[in-house]
Amino acid sequence: MYQKIAIIGNLGSDPEMRYFDDGNAMTNFSVATSRKWRDGNGNEKEETTWFRVTTNGKTAEACNQFLTKGSKVFVEGRWKPDPNTGSPKIWSKQDGTSGASFEIVANEVKFLSGRNDTPADGQTPARSTNAQHAGTQPHQTVAEDDIPF
Repeated sequence: MYQKIAIIGNLGSDPEMRYFDDGNAMTNFSVATSRKWRDGNGNEKEETTWFRVTTNGKTAEACNQFLTKGSKVFVEGRWKPDPNTGSPKIWSKQDGTSGASFEIVANEVKFLSGRNDTPADGQTPARSTNAQHAGTQPHQTVAEDDIPF
């Protein structure tokens, strides 16, 4: 059996990285994907879906170093369902409506924003430094085996 999911979207917030006792890194970040269409009456509609992405090892470290809120990324990996239901994780929001979390364990992350691109909201990245984007290029692939350090 085989499973694969691929998304392209923008980070909703800066990545969050942590290290485990064994020294292995894990980074989490959220990605929003959108689609637009016109309904039968010609009205423009838009739908945004949020995904929670988990990366590990050197990929996690690179994502934490080079990605910021608004960065455009391609993520390929496997969908991680809720272990209790086999579905997306469902919860009740404060306003009483339901919410769902679609989770992806990434095998590959490609940085689609160039080094001089600004986030979608037009603000300067929170962690902008001269070294942050050094050596990154648009469409750079970051996979565990591809990282030179």
